[in-house]
Amino acid sequence: MFSYLVSHFFNHSLGLISLDAMEAALYWIFRFWTSWPGSIALYGAFLTHFLLALYALWARRSLRLSRTEIVQYALGFLVPLMLADHVVGTRVSDAFYKSNFGYYRSLLTVYFHEDTPRGVVQAVVLVVAWVHGCIGLRFWLRLKPWYERAQPFLYAFALLLPVCALLGYYVAGRHVAVLAQDPAWVAQTFQEDYRPPLADQQQLEKIAVLLRLFFIASIGGVLLARLARRRWQRRHGVSRVTYPDGRFVDIARGFSVLEASRLLGVPHAAVCGGRGRCSTCRVRVQGNPAALPPPSAEEAKVLRRIAAGPMVRLACQLRPLGDLRVTPLLPPFAQAKDGFPRPGITQGGEREIAIMFADLRDFTRLAETRLPYDVVFILNRYFAAMGHAVEEAGGHLDKFIGDGVMALFGIESGKREACRAALDAAALMSKRLVELNRALEHDLDTPLRIGIGLHFGPTIVGEIGYGKAISLTAVGDAVNIASRLETATKEYACELVVSEELIDCAGADLTAFPRHEIEIRGRRQPLAVRTLVEARELPEPGAPAAAVPAK
Repeated sequence: MFSYLVSHFFNHSLGLISLDAMEAALYWIFRFWTSWPGSIALYGAFLTHFLLALYALWARRSLRLSRTEIVQYALGFLVPLMLADHVVGTRVSDAFYKSNFGYYRSLLTVYFHEDTPRGVVQAVVLVVAWVHGCIGLRFWLRLKPWYERAQPFLYAFALLLPVCALLGYYVAGRHVAVLAQDPAWVAQTFQEDYRPPLADQQQLEKIAVLLRLFFIASIGGVLLARLARRRWQRRHGVSRVTYPDGRFVDIARGFSVLEASRLLGVPHAAVCGGRGRCSTCRVRVQGNPAALPPPSAEEAKVLRRIAAGPMVRLACQLRPLGDLRVTPLLPPFAQAKDGFPRPGITQGGEREIAIMFADLRDFTRLAETRLPYDVVFILNRYFAAMGHAVEEAGGHLDKFIGDGVMALFGIESGKREACRAALDAAALMSKRLVELNRALEHDLDTPLRIGIGLHFGPTIVGEIGYGKAISLTAVGDAVNIASRLETATKEYACELVVSEELIDCAGADLTAFPRHEIEIRGRRQPLAVRTLVEARELPEPGAPAAAVPAK
């Protein structure tokens, strides 16, 4: 059906060239869509589409829809009602009343000379059908990983084609309206494009009215059937769905958890509109296992794709058989990409990694003597230099905190590689800071100084946060210790404090550097560390450490 609409719009667009160009293209398009294969494909697609729309209306237990879904349904059901006159007056008239009234010259004469309101309705129905089709395609395509990249081009196509079609329709129509001022031209047009007698035209109008009544009756019948089903289900028991904030809703058996959320007014993500494709509506379920029907083959396929846990289900597919407690796992504003398969670590997991905290020394005092523009300029240069150093070493930039940096190493590598990368990053950051001070020597009264703390240990890694502030980060005791080691650089007047746990894991030899024991709150035993006045003094992998006198 969308292919038919595209070919129709393309044909209309040729009106910007000439009426003859429209007629020439229509000859081939008309021959294709009126052939047996074309007719079966077109009318079969329309009938299937209409029946699926009725089924979708029936399958929903709740009519609380998103605004986009309301527009899609409304426009979809408007199309056959608005198009009935045109289809009956052209295709039905040609097929059963031996007329020949399907070409632009005669149709535009009617729409722009005899019955202008019909011409306006015909233009409106084109827009209605196009918008309905584009909404449906977007619901489908936005679940594809490539859609975000292709969206600007698809949007341009969806906007430009109907605009060109409407302009072509209007330009050709105005041209015909001028020609139609000559009665002889009109008489010749309708002699060549034969219209059935008046009695047959009245019969065709009755057919169009009956066709509209059939569509309206079909929609009304489904709505009445829904009402009867709801009353029957309420007599046969309800299920209670409870949410984390304590709110609950009683629903008839057969309602989905997503429909329960909409009935209660609980914001719930459902990018695909509840079709069981995107997985953004997934919930963690608690309650009697007997209240959980087994997932369908389609739901099980989606759950396998996202590596869902044993008590994770799709809210749009789960229809409780008893009372349940559910927790939505994604925020209500989740996007389609949030439902794509993702590494398991993003969903949360325990992992031993190396953690780095780095902070500028005395930057507050420096900022007090600078204009805001200068402060932002210096910070951006500093963050760029440090960020590149971390990434070159293979680390993951977690966040910038004020004038500090947090980085993680080993999220996707082994322990030894993680610790070695953390040491390399510290050395590289120290070197880059020297280069930055040299570049900014005319802008700074004193060189920038940095303190770096490195530690290795078990953490919980996952995507944590809210809204747009969600990011991959780590939490745990090891993170707090790394932060404490960064603070210790002030106590020892050095650039780097690194725990011996990280040094041993990296297989590095730092015995030539001073050793200290630091008291860490919450730990019974002191933490052994090594301190380096300058992190760039770190030896290369496999090289002996330079001799530095102990303090």
